[in-house]
Amino acid sequence: MSSLLAGRTVGAQFLSAFLLYGGGSAMADQPIGIGLILLNSIAVAAIGALMLGPLRPLAPRVARAYLGVRIAEAVLLGTGAFLLASGDSEGNDVLYGAAMLILAVGSIPLCLALAEHRWAPKWLCLWGVAGYALLGLGAILEFMVPGAGVVLSVPGGLFEIAFGLLLLRQGFPQPASASPRAGALVK
Repeated sequence: MSSLLAGRTVGAQFLSAFLLYGGGSAMADQPIGIGLILLNSIAVAAIGALMLGPLRPLAPRVARAYLGVRIAEAVLLGTGAFLLASGDSEGNDVLYGAAMLILAVGSIPLCLALAEHRWAPKWLCLWGVAGYALLGLGAILEFMVPGAGVVLSVPGGLFEIAFGLLLLRQGFPQPASASPRAGALVK
């Protein structure tokens, strides 16, 4: 798969994850809702898998860790869907919080690597770092202050939308031009 196509596919996955999980959650009492949440799990795992190849030459540990983070998120959210189907919404909430905490912790190094290798504008990467830090804090606070997680997830969610749109437009940088000096996605 070309860098352009892989990047655009990841961009589409970032955007589809909002629709799939959000739509699935809104219809969680119906089989279609559970199906959408399970499709979201496939989408988030695909993000990690598709980022592995292009990112590995630049930041191998970050690439492998990000794949693991996305797989863990997918498993937790997918398991939560099965809990919802069985009527255990509290169990789903716990797994969702754990998934968001893992996503937050694992995505901060990704954003730093994106900035270092100029895969995205530095301001966008810093927004991602701040957004994921707030997502992690919100995931922890949600257990003590219901609703805090939703409010604190907004900056990270907006980062994922902006980064998804950037990838849809430009894809990943070509492997030969992926050095920090080459400019990559930043034009």
